Amino acid sequence: MRSIWTGSIGFGLVSIPIKLFSAVQETRLDLDMLDSRDHAHIKFQRVNENTKKEVPYDKIVKGYKYDEDYVIIEDADFEAAAPEKSKVIEIESFVDVVSVNPMFYETSYYTEPATKNNKAYALLLEALKRSGKAGLARFVLRSTESLCIVHPVEKVIMVTRIRFAQQIRDQEDLKLDDKIKVSEKELKMGLALIDQYAEPLDLSKYKDEYHTELMNIIEQKAKGKRPTIKKLKPKAAKGDDLYDQLMSSLKTKKGA
Repeated sequence: MRSIWTGSIGFGLVSIPIKLFSAVQETRLDLDMLDSRDHAHIKFQRVNENTKKEVPYDKIVKGYKYDEDYVIIEDADFEAAAPEKSKVIEIESFVDVVSVNPMFYETSYYTEPATKNNKAYALLLEALKRSGKAGLARFVLRSTESLCIVHPVEKVIMVTRIRFAQQIRDQEDLKLDDKIKVSEKELKMGLALIDQYAEPLDLSKYKDEYHTELMNIIEQKAKGKRPTIKKLKPKAAKGDDLYDQLMSSLKTKKGA
């Protein structure tokens, strides 16, 4: 893995030098765009709209349109906007990990101590484990300010970016019917169904099956074979009565 950010975690008056590494990787297939007539690779060019000529990458700058003109933003400007946040993940408070709604989560990063035998790193890791808390912090990554939580996962302190509240759309825009009433009998059946399917979380059991099947199709086509397309099995129609559907679900063997 290659470090994508270097800086430190600020923990009170303690500063812990760290490196950030992406903790996730995509399983999407890297598909190229081709011309259907001869399968030639499609190239994208950075073209100057005035001269119609391609622009070398080292001549490209970033600009913000302001009053019909552009203000050029340089790397130093991004850092000048918040120099401390560009180099420090400053923990502002500690919160219960379970209090963070999953809809706020974005992506996670591993941290690695930038120095050997870093006692402060080990201390923060163990303190977070024992307290069940996560540090709430802000920092700047790739010219964007991010809210994040600092939390332990096994032997590592993780930094997980989370969304700001202003990025979550208001539920009032949804057309929801809050006048629907659920009977106590239906609710008990629903709780029984949840209990029947309840089990300890083990994400290692779940694989990206779509990716595997698509790769299988690609490999068959590469060998000149016609891939076998699985047909969807029609499911038996269930009645419209919610209670009957729940009852049938309870009688159906899990995983069948």
